[in-house]
Amino acid sequence: MTELRKDPLTSRWVIISTERASRPSDFNSERRRRHAGPCPFCPGNEEETPPEIMAYRNGGGLPNTPGWRVRVVANKFPALVTEGDPHRQGEGIYDRMHGVGAHEIIIETPHHDQTMATMPEQQIEDVLLAYRDRILDLKQNPRLQYVLIFKNHGEAAGASLEHPHSQLIATPIIPKLVREEVDGAKQYYDSTERCVYCDMIRQELTQKKRVITVNDHFVALAPFASRFPFETWILPRTHDAFFEDARREAYASLARILRETFQRFEQVLSNPPYNWVIHTSPFREDDRLHYHWHLEITPRLIQVAGFEWGTGFYINPTPPEEAAQYLRDAGA
Repeated sequence: MTELRKDPLTSRWVIISTERASRPSDFNSERRRRHAGPCPFCPGNEEETPPEIMAYRNGGGLPNTPGWRVRVVANKFPALVTEGDPHRQGEGIYDRMHGVGAHEIIIETPHHDQTMATMPEQQIEDVLLAYRDRILDLKQNPRLQYVLIFKNHGEAAGASLEHPHSQLIATPIIPKLVREEVDGAKQYYDSTERCVYCDMIRQELTQKKRVITVNDHFVALAPFASRFPFETWILPRTHDAFFEDARREAYASLARILRETFQRFEQVLSNPPYNWVIHTSPFREDDRLHYHWHLEITPRLIQVAGFEWGTGFYINPTPPEEAAQYLRDAGA
């Protein structure tokens, strides 16, 4: 049974995923999870995945058949499982609960070789709308507290399949990093009566040193305290706590700035491996005044080593001002 266990020192929860159980020999190869044979995410191979949860199709069509634009399926090796109750319990000083949640794959396009830089804007918008629809559906489940949308691109970023896809994991608790972000935003709001992200956007648009690109609804910037070279955040320029509550036209605008940002990455960094995450407000909390959803992109250009793991300090060899300048120049 998959379960969550809480570290009594840091209050950090970890997932002990028996669904992904590995023996010592399984760790000998970094390519252990890479798929051999036909791509299970390509059209015509729908039977190779779990049954689809939802899909966007032109003119209808039967589930689990070709003809889809975006397709969502359960992860074949889920970190958390949908069945059961969290059943939180103590074991001496330790807390644990059943690994209840959801783990889904968003297959972003039928085309195996597309990337965010080459995908049409409408296709990226469809992916973003699929994220929205899945969050809105999972939000109705009272057992769940949070959904994280994330994408791993490239083997160095943890992707086991090349076909463009992203994932979501819904959890029965609020992840520690998200909790710290939300609480930090609330502390700032309590002392200033302003959103820290809105203030950040105003200052960055005024100074322009770390802004990469901007459109009517979003700004892409290199954060002031970037942890990694070319780390990039994309934030809505209008205050909004929930990704899933954005106006319809905002998703088209987000698709546009995402495509442009990844085209800049393509020119400067030659299609680097990367991770992205969407940080949105937890389901059951009223964070509308102080929290501001955003998307974080981390190109995997360097390895995190002992100092970072031991201290939580990151050593970034590329100042964010220089990274932003390189990416701005790529669009000139």
